[in-house]
Amino acid sequence: MRLSFTKKLTVIFWLILIVIVMNGMISYGNTITLMHNQHWVIRSLQVMTQLERTLSAFNNTETAQRGYLITTGQVYLDAYLKGLKQTENNLHELQNITDNHPKEQKYIKLLSSQIYQSFKLFQQEVESRKKQNLRDAANLFLSEPQRLVTDDIQKLVQKFEAKEQKLLEQKIRQSKTSFQTAMTTSSIATCGDLGLISVLYYVLRNYLTRIKLTQQRLSHSENRLRAIIDAEPECIQLIAQDGTLLEINASGLMMLEVDTVEQVVGKSAIALIVQDYHSAFLSFHDSICRGYRGTLEYEVVGYRGTRRWMETSAVPLVNESDGTFLHLAVTRDITTRKLSEQKIREQAALLDVAVDGILVQDIRGKILYWNKGAERLYGWSGEEVLEKDASYLLYQPGSSQLEKTLAHVIQYGDWKGELQQVCSDDTQIIVESRWTLLRDEKGNPKSILTVNTDITEKKQLETQLMRSQRLESIGTLAGGIAHDLNNVLSPILMSIQLLQMKLGEKEQQKLLKTLENNVKRGADLVKQVLSFARGMESKRIVVDVKQLIAEIEQIVTEAFPKSIVCQVKIAPTLNYVCGDTTQLHQVLMNLVVNARDAMENGGYLRISAENFLVDQEYAKLNLNACQGTYLKIVVEDTGIGIPQSIQERIFEPFFTTKDIGKGTGLGLSTTIGIIKSHGGFVNVHSQVGKGTQIQVYLPACDYGDVSSPTPEVAISPGNGELILVVDDELAIRKVTQSTLEAFNYRVLTASDGVEAMTVYAQNQQDIDLILLDMMMHSVEGAILPGSHSVNAIHTLKQINPDVKIIAISGLLSNHNVNQAKELGVKAFLSKPCTANELLDVIQRKLVDS
Repeated sequence: MRLSFTKKLTVIFWLILIVIVMNGMISYGNTITLMHNQHWVIRSLQVMTQLERTLSAFNNTETAQRGYLITTGQVYLDAYLKGLKQTENNLHELQNITDNHPKEQKYIKLLSSQIYQSFKLFQQEVESRKKQNLRDAANLFLSEPQRLVTDDIQKLVQKFEAKEQKLLEQKIRQSKTSFQTAMTTSSIATCGDLGLISVLYYVLRNYLTRIKLTQQRLSHSENRLRAIIDAEPECIQLIAQDGTLLEINASGLMMLEVDTVEQVVGKSAIALIVQDYHSAFLSFHDSICRGYRGTLEYEVVGYRGTRRWMETSAVPLVNESDGTFLHLAVTRDITTRKLSEQKIREQAALLDVAVDGILVQDIRGKILYWNKGAERLYGWSGEEVLEKDASYLLYQPGSSQLEKTLAHVIQYGDWKGELQQVCSDDTQIIVESRWTLLRDEKGNPKSILTVNTDITEKKQLETQLMRSQRLESIGTLAGGIAHDLNNVLSPILMSIQLLQMKLGEKEQQKLLKTLENNVKRGADLVKQVLSFARGMESKRIVVDVKQLIAEIEQIVTEAFPKSIVCQVKIAPTLNYVCGDTTQLHQVLMNLVVNARDAMENGGYLRISAENFLVDQEYAKLNLNACQGTYLKIVVEDTGIGIPQSIQERIFEPFFTTKDIGKGTGLGLSTTIGIIKSHGGFVNVHSQVGKGTQIQVYLPACDYGDVSSPTPEVAISPGNGELILVVDDELAIRKVTQSTLEAFNYRVLTASDGVEAMTVYAQNQQDIDLILLDMMMHSVEGAILPGSHSVNAIHTLKQINPDVKIIAISGLLSNHNVNQAKELGVKAFLSKPCTANELLDVIQRKLVDS
């Protein structure tokens, strides 16, 4: 990272300052050391001098005491007493000098002890002499202790002086060394400081030169910037923290109707603002000067009396001199816009007859105006709601929508969005709401104009469309998986039946039967996926729903917990439906089982059925509904309910809110698939804590809608007919060939449409029937021609219009079947199929003329 010149200069300055401070600290340390050594020298001299004085005073005291003992003269006695006092003073002074030196104090205490011991002996001699007892005084004077004490004092003083002399010499040497070091360091530091100051001078000189050049460039930039600002059509102002106007451009002078800058610069910025807006502008100005951005609308009166609406957008600008913020504002004339808005608000407030619900409420939420459209939308008359709180009437308790919306309108003046509201009958609706803040003549917020459009039906249609698209995508994926699984199960199922024919042992037959049952169970599971994915084709008969509901009621009564009460209500006259009894039974079982699981603590399970007429208006609200007569079955529980956030996902495969092991997530997905395959649709209504109601609508029919079932044909061996088997799965081709050959058929095979056409062209006279897979990977749909494949069926029909074809697939859909029928295919077979089913279709087709 490269540093700017200013930062480099700062770094150099601080380095120089640090070096100078360090040099000063070193010099200061040397000076302190020198002073400390000098102090030691002086103190050692003082100690030695005081020792000499103390010893001299002690000797004078001893001499005066002896003189008194010999002469008993008063002069000697006075000199003796004076010597005592002087010696004590010297000892006290000596203790003060060595007060902070414990080792020297030890010597001083020992010396004092011996001197006072000698003084004690002196006093005894003096007292004896005063009693004219010369003999006792002489004995004391000549005694051994007296001489020993005096000698010890002499030796102790000499020893102390010798030690102090040695210490003095050591300190003198240290002082000389410190002085030399200080001088050397000071000289080096002085030279270094001078060098650094020279460098600083050179850097500062360059810096001042750069500043001069920068000032010149800045002057040119300011001139260009002033020209740009003056050319700006909007008013640009710079305001100081105290409210003084510092700068204004030419457009601002025109808006304020002044001729020269001097008329406004240096004066208060609020001088031309209408008095009613002074408080708001000062608060706004204070906010900007504290570092915030903002926008404010207010009125000004120009110098010529013109009243204008102004909108100012302001940002804080850092004042380089003291770091505070200045107020930089861009102000535009919005008088035309404000007049237009006022006109629109006045016109909107006069609306009384409109399709939308229009109301006016004050800032506190009290309803002031309620038009006829609002009466039709919400169910309350104007007399019922006027002066009432809108938040209490139109919103559920605890809703945060109103508070956020009101805050937005107060701050910005308008708001648009979607709101959830309630009507007089507690019905919940969704409205597209547009809020506009109305102000009085002074510009203060006065009331809020609200226009609400009911979009409940629109949102429901959007929800159904999204659900349909999502389920369609999932259905496509599930259909592809089901097709592949059927291809896997087909050879297994037919192989088992071949083995049953060849293996005769009872135990082996038992194992094969078990294997066959499990394969069929797998096929049934695939059918459930198919029924969701594409609407599984099945044989349709006339179904009496009354009997189905009676069976479900019996199961609920016998198998469900006693805490669940089942209530059934069926209309006296009930239409029939055309459908698969097993599938419809499965639908009702799935719904009541889900209701049971939602009521772990018990509750009411209500099942009802009635005829229902879907008219044009109702069909518009449901994407899957058509006009006509339906049978409406309602399964309702009083359980925990379904949260709104997951209601759109309950029909997705494998989606479940139950614990692991208690649900697969296929129940409702299978249910919706079966209902769609029957031409019906489903509506779900649920509230958390209150329960769930699922409405099933099935097209009604009468007896004439269903033909009688085709009688079964007995299975018999073939007569050597030649059958061409076309399938991209090798296992299926082999098993199908073995099965057919076991029943006295001859078989040719082909792996794709191209090979099939070649084989058929070569053996056209011998081939009696073609068994063709409609979902081969190598032939991208035998029905729809593709860029990398041929239309096998179409080409075969061109070769021989009378060719007999059986279309077989793991995923037969109405679309594929219809297209195949258009090409002349009349026989269809779904995978996986048993050998009997395959042979039955082949025999029917062979005998069909």
